[in-house]
Amino acid sequence: MVNRFKRIFLIVMDSVGIGEAPDANRFNDEGADTLGHIADYMNGLCLPNMEMLGLSNIREIKGVKKLERPLAHYTKMEEASNGKDTMTGHWEIMGLFIETPFLTFPKGFPKELIKEIEVKTGRKVIGNKPLSGTSIIEELGKEHMDTGALIVYTSADSVLQICAHEEIIPIDEFYRICETVRQITNVDKYKVGRVIARPFIGAPGDFKRTVNRHDYALKPYGRTVMNELKDANFDVITIGKISDIYDGEGVTESFRTRSNMDGMDKLNRTLEMNFTGISFLNLVEFDAEYGHRRDPQGYGKSLEEFDSRLPEIISRMKHDDLLIITADHGNDPTHPGTDHTREYVPLLVYNEQIKVGKHLEIRKTFADIGATIAENFDVPMPQYGKSFLNEI
Repeated sequence: MVNRFKRIFLIVMDSVGIGEAPDANRFNDEGADTLGHIADYMNGLCLPNMEMLGLSNIREIKGVKKLERPLAHYTKMEEASNGKDTMTGHWEIMGLFIETPFLTFPKGFPKELIKEIEVKTGRKVIGNKPLSGTSIIEELGKEHMDTGALIVYTSADSVLQICAHEEIIPIDEFYRICETVRQITNVDKYKVGRVIARPFIGAPGDFKRTVNRHDYALKPYGRTVMNELKDANFDVITIGKISDIYDGEGVTESFRTRSNMDGMDKLNRTLEMNFTGISFLNLVEFDAEYGHRRDPQGYGKSLEEFDSRLPEIISRMKHDDLLIITADHGNDPTHPGTDHTREYVPLLVYNEQIKVGKHLEIRKTFADIGATIAENFDVPMPQYGKSFLNEI
């Protein structure tokens, strides 16, 4: 079989949902609408390039025109797995179905876990509560600097986050501490999706998180399309936190990023590379900097900044390249709390040979992307997902 597309560029706009999912009530997310509410808050979004691809053909977004002749095929996708976190969404994209959600800790972590962390790292733990990263650093940063204690916190996601000042705990030592905590939590009774290192610098009143974040995720519960690609000697290039999310499984080359725009720079770098396979990018700032912080203005500006970079991506694509733009969940910055939101996610599929984009049927699982990639490269199909390759 000859691959229809030699290279597939997959962009996950982290948390960019497009309206409540049919089962949103199960997650207390009725009315959630990340893109719609941001557009309303800003009295319209200026997204001319996603407009050109057909974003408002999925459902109309204020400020974004619905076109008669969009350049991409378009639809929305529903998450099948039981969850709304980053790992669940990404794992499903690559063909897995997560039946049992990862555990969350809305009242903090169990005392026995904290004690084990203290014993095995040799450092006291402070914090241990749900809070935003910037808030807990502001609250406990000085105590950490005075004592060397680890700042531990969580959120509504399945994460155990650890903060440390880079001048108090050197980064290599800090990473070893986080690796130890990952090992401690690799048991069913905790089932924490990710341990996240969140280093910071500065002085009290002027702390700043650095770009040296590192995620330590559980290994996927089964083989993903990425494993099948790698084993068949195709390239699987990951950008941003993608490699961390899959714990390196199925990855042939990885680039870290400092920001969404750095991620787009790295994507441009892969467009100049001669490879056969996928380039897989996560843009985390939408979620981490604006969704969780409930900042619709910042979120909207970040979306517009991303949109402004699309022409350079499209102009570098070759005739046998495919671009897929989607998301992994919602994070409506106007919704109560600071949690992700259970929403449909957009799906835009572009190739220069598409003359007029058409509406694809609504996808019942994110795994349809993985199935499409698997069929294109003629590797074993995932257990879940329905390919749309023949529709494009």
